[in-house]
Amino acid sequence: MGGIEHVASGIIADLAAKLPGQRKTQRGKLGLLVATLLAVRSANLMDLAASLPRPCERVDKRYQWIERFLSNARVSVDAVMAPYARELLKLATGTGRHLVLMIDQSKATDRHQMVMVAVRIGGRALPLAWRVKETQGAIGFAEQREALEAVLPLLSEGAKPVLMGDRFYGSPDLIAWCRGQGWNWRLRLKQDLLVFDDGGESTLAECFARGEHMLTDVQLTGKRVVTNVAMVHEAGHPKPWIIAMSEAPTAHRAFDYGLRWGIEAMFSDFKTRGFGLEDSQIQYPDRLSRLILVMALALYWAVSSGMWDAANHPTPAEKNDLPTVRARPSGA
Repeated sequence: MGGIEHVASGIIADLAAKLPGQRKTQRGKLGLLVATLLAVRSANLMDLAASLPRPCERVDKRYQWIERFLSNARVSVDAVMAPYARELLKLATGTGRHLVLMIDQSKATDRHQMVMVAVRIGGRALPLAWRVKETQGAIGFAEQREALEAVLPLLSEGAKPVLMGDRFYGSPDLIAWCRGQGWNWRLRLKQDLLVFDDGGESTLAECFARGEHMLTDVQLTGKRVVTNVAMVHEAGHPKPWIIAMSEAPTAHRAFDYGLRWGIEAMFSDFKTRGFGLEDSQIQYPDRLSRLILVMALALYWAVSSGMWDAANHPTPAEKNDLPTVRARPSGA
């Protein structure tokens, strides 16, 4: 048994434990793809096909094998990801810190964008749910809501996340959604948004210029969604952070927004600094979403193995930084 097949056997066993209702053939193919991706560190299908340990010697046949799996509508991305996401959420809440979720968008290919919800663990972000759309611009609230609602049933009872998002996500719709779910939020706002307070109308930029940096229970835009707003401007930064938040506005809470930067590093892992998602050459959103599933599981396994090693053989800097991982992943 080669190295890829050895790792695949551990992943397949873990899939069987977490997803006993999934078809055995699906688990086998998914585990083999995840292990191959970990070995070649490339999302390009020809690179994967060249290293895929299959009996067929022809690369084009192995390429077709991968394509058939990615086009299989019976492979539900949300269903496969759910037990892994639950495990990550449990790990995040077990640290005793706030449960920080992040939502952001990134380019997946020249034709596609992905919106992703991730959880912050040990200073980094790990994916929970996503949606892929063929578009050159921003993905709308409908897809944002779908990704967020895929996470809702995975949360433990009583969990109250704080959702972080940049200026694409500081929208009245998302603030209203968070309020409806009982979530907290730290969402960056655009400076030109209208704000209504005590019968007056202004923009957030005008409020900042007047020195009104802490706004309580103001209404945003014509939808009049109620939120608190804190504005901070660090020296050396060209623009202030204008942060919508659920709690009373303070500078300290505004700086919480910096926790969202972990998702940028995660996107780099998916793309230029890691698996090279943009080189996949996939044309269909559903197939691209399943390839992201393969990558998300590969990232889960890579990070889990690293966290296990840090927890069991920690350096001095790691002792207080990472949550405890009690069991080593199978095959790691």
